Amino acid sequence: MKNSIPRYTFYKNKYGSELLIDVVELKYVKRFLAESAVHTLTYYDITFVTEGEGSFSIDNRTYQAVPGDVFFSKPGEVRNWDTGRIVNGYALIFEDDFLSSFFKDPLFVQHLSFFKMEKTASGLHLPDELYKRMLQLLHDIKVEIDQYRQDDVHVLRAYLYEALMLLNRAYQNLISMEEGNKEAGGTHISKFIELVGADMREHHSVRHYADKLCITSNYLNEIVNSAMGMSAKQYIQNKVMEEAKRLLAYTDFPVSEIAFELHFSTVSYFVRCFRQCTGETPLVYRSMHKP
Repeated sequence: MKNSIPRYTFYKNKYGSELLIDVVELKYVKRFLAESAVHTLTYYDITFVTEGEGSFSIDNRTYQAVPGDVFFSKPGEVRNWDTGRIVNGYALIFEDDFLSSFFKDPLFVQHLSFFKMEKTASGLHLPDELYKRMLQLLHDIKVEIDQYRQDDVHVLRAYLYEALMLLNRAYQNLISMEEGNKEAGGTHISKFIELVGADMREHHSVRHYADKLCITSNYLNEIVNSAMGMSAKQYIQNKVMEEAKRLLAYTDFPVSEIAFELHFSTVSYFVRCFRQCTGETPLVYRSMHKP
């Protein structure tokens, strides 16, 4: 049965004798892609976007590519990119034998962070300085290929090794930063929940808790929304209303005293907030839930 996804193999003898590395412009690659642009490769590909903006997908992960982005794909992964909107860039392509045979390590390439089976992302946005350095390296590789003499591959290996190591370091920095943010975010969430439990009767503002955590209100909202699916304000309000329900159901305090206890500016404002949250007035709620 014919594979419905076009598969492209490495053109090993493009330069007269076998060479397992190349740098090609995306505007050149486009002409050889099937109309749908969905395809798979038998070799490693690192694509640098230099012009245009559009979607770039690798194995069901879709990114909005912009200049300065780089994408990593290994053999067999299904790729699809917007050939109409991504105007140009470069693809650094190679087969693992080009390096692994030299390093006597058949898994050298697979051990790179962005080619591992468990990689967390297939794309990376390069800082300006690294982006410029990578474009220079691509240029140097291309010049060396154009001057290529059989069996003279040591400079090309050195250039490719440098490119891979620089990208690997940048990728690892990205992953470390994301993991650090997740860890910090988790710590902030735990402390936020603790603070709301202690301070909610007196303090209803997001700013109060953000200040105590030494972060911005926007960041607090962002991490709470990510972890709980609601804003920090909504979480605080829910906890205040839970306390109001507890006081209504298990005490005989009048509504005015509960409003005062929970630091609402007026009784009418408390009643309005309670009704918006529960659909009932405080007195109706008490009549239905008081033991």
